[in-house]
Amino acid sequence: MSTPSDKPHRIAVGVEYDGTAFFGWQRQEKPAVATVQLAVENALAAVADHPVSLVCAGRTDAGVHASGQVAHFQCAVDRGEKAWVKGSNSQLPPSVRIVWARAVSEDFHARFSALHRRYHYVILDSDVASASMAGRVTHTQRALNIEKMHEAGQFLLGEHDFSAFRAASCQSPTPVRRVTHLRVLRHHRYILLDIQANAFLHHMVRNIAGTLMEIGEGKRPPEWAHELLQSRDRKLAGMTARPEGLYLVEAAYPAHFGLPSNPLGPVFLQPFP
Repeated sequence: MSTPSDKPHRIAVGVEYDGTAFFGWQRQEKPAVATVQLAVENALAAVADHPVSLVCAGRTDAGVHASGQVAHFQCAVDRGEKAWVKGSNSQLPPSVRIVWARAVSEDFHARFSALHRRYHYVILDSDVASASMAGRVTHTQRALNIEKMHEAGQFLLGEHDFSAFRAASCQSPTPVRRVTHLRVLRHHRYILLDIQANAFLHHMVRNIAGTLMEIGEGKRPPEWAHELLQSRDRKLAGMTARPEGLYLVEAAYPAHFGLPSNPLGPVFLQPFP
């Protein structure tokens, strides 16, 4: 354990959470509601013995989950990984867990140092919704053609203006993002959209998922994804898919920061290749 000093310590933490009961990641002052950020900050503050403020890799909306969220904060004393993890988890509800903690250099930033983020979007296409997976997957009664969904997704690879897939409320100064990986896979009745980019716009993954689902239903051809991308018009794209199936599964950083590697998502996704 470090001793107190005038120079603050910077600590990075890995966070996993079920977002069902929360109004998203970001702390909200007015009105005060349950958010993941507030819960984690309060838990860390109890260990640090002073208030802390978290900066995260990617803000998630209400109902969205994470197995690979990364955040950092400043503290007067580094209590050590065991205290940060076990001490904080003793203060948290079962739906939120600090997975790891590391002291990092002052140039580390959970948002700006990230090389890429990776999301999973999970769909169940079945006549009957799953009781055990309620709130954890998006359900549709329509059979989806994953080959057409995957084909459509390949038009989105590379660096593009993703205005057609950003929320109207998105505050990013630029709509340009670089998608480096996009696959659509099936395991029995579960469908996985696996997407990675340098960063994402607000609702970008859910808007892409909604568009691919329309293509999977046969309402549109795969080429529609390319047409939408070129149009840069959000009003032409598919509906915003529901939040329940969305997971932030990874935020990756340069190796010199020494952060642990993260598994590729929740346990129920492991059957996917």
